[in-house]
Amino acid sequence: MAYYNPEAILTDAQKAPCTFELAVPGLAPLNNGSAIEHGTKLDLPLWMAEMLAVSKPAGPSSTSLASLDMPPALGPRVLNALSADPKSVELRAQAQWFYGLGERMLDLFDEEKMVELLIDMFSRQTFKQRALEIADKSQNTRTTQQGGDSGDFMGGLDETERQLFRAAHDGSNAVKRWFESSSRS
Repeated sequence: MAYYNPEAILTDAQKAPCTFELAVPGLAPLNNGSAIEHGTKLDLPLWMAEMLAVSKPAGPSSTSLASLDMPPALGPRVLNALSADPKSVELRAQAQWFYGLGERMLDLFDEEKMVELLIDMFSRQTFKQRALEIADKSQNTRTTQQGGDSGDFMGGLDETERQLFRAAHDGSNAVKRWFESSSRS
């Protein structure tokens, strides 16, 4: 995580499932006051789940306190839907910082199959197809300004895609203003 990067901080604040490998009674406040036993599953902020997954108790045990599991936003159901039709999935409903979460999971997991799947999804079809639609919608200023269907469209974009939309929209407007001002001269 980049220490001063708000996007990285917000990405690491997203919930990730973890399973406790040991009983940890001192962490009961994380479980609404109930004792944390072996096998307890909790959704914790990613930064905390990561710290628990790399923490080992003192003594001869080599087991970490918890194991970090793949968030449902990057589970098979969502990845299959993205493979079938990338534009039909509302990424924001899955995770506000979906692409950042995927990037963090690539850093944390060493499973080859999952790494290949995530890299394929992020680099090839999903992001490219969605970026084309974002660029297309950002050019339609009338729909954007009047609320049209862009409200529904924007509701499904994760934060990275929203930033891309704003940049494309602002760039288009700047080019239009430049053309207008240069044609008057």
